[in-house]
Amino acid sequence: MPSKHIVVIGTSAGGIETLRELVAAFPADFPAPVVVVMHLSPESPDVLAGILARSGPMRAVLVRNGERLTDGTIFVAPADRHLLVEPGRLRLTRGPKENRFRPAIDPLFRSAAQVYGPRTVGVILSGNLDDGTAGMWAIKQLGGVTIAQDPDTALFRSMPESAVRHVRMDYVLPLNEIPAVLLHLVSGTGPEPARPAPTVPAVDLEVRIAAEANPIEAGLLELGDPSAFTCPECHGVLLQLRDAEQIRFRCHTGHAFSPQSLIAEVIERTDAALWNTVRAMQEGALLLRTVGEHLDQQHPATGGADLAARGAELLRHAETLRLMATAHARGETEAIAR
Repeated sequence: MPSKHIVVIGTSAGGIETLRELVAAFPADFPAPVVVVMHLSPESPDVLAGILARSGPMRAVLVRNGERLTDGTIFVAPADRHLLVEPGRLRLTRGPKENRFRPAIDPLFRSAAQVYGPRTVGVILSGNLDDGTAGMWAIKQLGGVTIAQDPDTALFRSMPESAVRHVRMDYVLPLNEIPAVLLHLVSGTGPEPARPAPTVPAVDLEVRIAAEANPIEAGLLELGDPSAFTCPECHGVLLQLRDAEQIRFRCHTGHAFSPQSLIAEVIERTDAALWNTVRAMQEGALLLRTVGEHLDQQHPATGGADLAARGAELLRHAETLRLMATAHARGETEAIAR
């Protein structure tokens, strides 16, 4: 293995500004590879590596499958691929989404912990919801070092706050203090890592799922119990995983959800269903009114007025539902802002 340590970083909302400030303080000869996942939509242009390369003296690259890990380099996950750590190199996969994203932070953190054990340093930065918490737990279980940005200093506090709440963090720091601590930990001047913890079978299984293994054949059904909920992605039954730190869910095709990510996905799909219903009711009302008015003009005895009246009633119901959908969306926006 070319490096003694590895630094893995996860971020989401506010990530570009946060990462730019962070890497600006890294020296060009930073003595470990730095691997970054930031939540991206599948259509996102892969510009983050270029931004980070211009933000500080370290080399920054967009990861290619099989890329060798080298010290003094920032490796950035591309859009629509999970980024996994393997001995000495990086792997890109199209494994199932986790917490609504691919790339997701948890697969990176778990795979780094599996390979590097106590020489893994995990960092969670600004972001919404709670991706990264389960992966940070895996780093901690396998003896690594855990660092969270102080939520009070983050542009978006939810992600680091969740990590701090559910994982016993080694450091909770304002952003400007993190680079010096990282350098101390990976340069050999910090304390020697504790002896690695035994392999955690659940971590190994979830890494294999992200690496495109068949979840059922890998043993997923042994990790949890069927819940009353269905997967928003594929509509399969969600298993509630037997996780000591927080409730988590996976379906038999492999999609994974933390509590906040599952709630967010259900809310988003409920909102879409409400607006689709409003649209269908409005279209039906307009059709009834149009046909009713035509019949009333051309064939007065055929009941066109009744159709028009039914259309008007349906339009009133559609407006009631539209107001409900608007209030629902406004309430969710205000809850996120809080």
